[in-house]
Amino acid sequence: MAITKQSDRLLTARYIPLIGYAEAWELQKSYVSGIDKEEQSETLLLLQHPPTYTLGSDRHPEHLLLDEAQLQEQGISVFEIDRGGDITYHGPGQLVGYPLLYLAAEGLDLHGYLRQLEQVIIDWLATYGIEGGRKEAYTGVWIGNAKIAAIGVKFNRARTRRGFVTSHGFALNLKAGIGEEGFRGIVPCGITEYGVTSFEDLTGIAMSPERAAAELLPLFCRQFGYAAPSGLLLDKQPADAGDND
Repeated sequence: MAITKQSDRLLTARYIPLIGYAEAWELQKSYVSGIDKEEQSETLLLLQHPPTYTLGSDRHPEHLLLDEAQLQEQGISVFEIDRGGDITYHGPGQLVGYPLLYLAAEGLDLHGYLRQLEQVIIDWLATYGIEGGRKEAYTGVWIGNAKIAAIGVKFNRARTRRGFVTSHGFALNLKAGIGEEGFRGIVPCGITEYGVTSFEDLTGIAMSPERAAAELLPLFCRQFGYAAPSGLLLDKQPADAGDND
């Protein structure tokens, strides 16, 4: 069963042009606590990170192909984090989405939540005539044998009510060549037989993350049953992006 849709649910959507990974991780934790206590509205954070590798709970350190000197030379930070999955890349030209939502215990389908996240991106791609799909045994959104969006989430057990509060989320590749820029230094998600692609590689259209965020928002609200907000809350200036391991 998919997550129950309630059209009167309210969602805050915030776009941050650039934010360091450590700062964004702490921001997520703050939202999770506030949503659990019903002191904070459910929120969709949409943003970009500086070049960063993150290793999830299924981490395999050997899938990071660069040594410390190479990481420093290329200005890439590394974080071991608490989402599911293996290693992935975040960087400029990629739209990252962190849905911070309360999922009630009744009728809960955690796998259904992942499929809904994928569907938001599939629906957005379809508006440009791109047929996105899924691969059995893998999460994410695929164009043939190339992944265009990675999915990795955490379900934080609520402390004040029955259910979970979500964190982490999706990373949608927009900029041409992002596979060569960032993903070549890792075995993405531990998958050796398939590659990665981006929206611009497929279409030739230069898509800004802010535009993609604005277009994804109503599709996200429709998929998860939120009343669509009037627009994104924009952070005018990039937040501190000075993460270093």
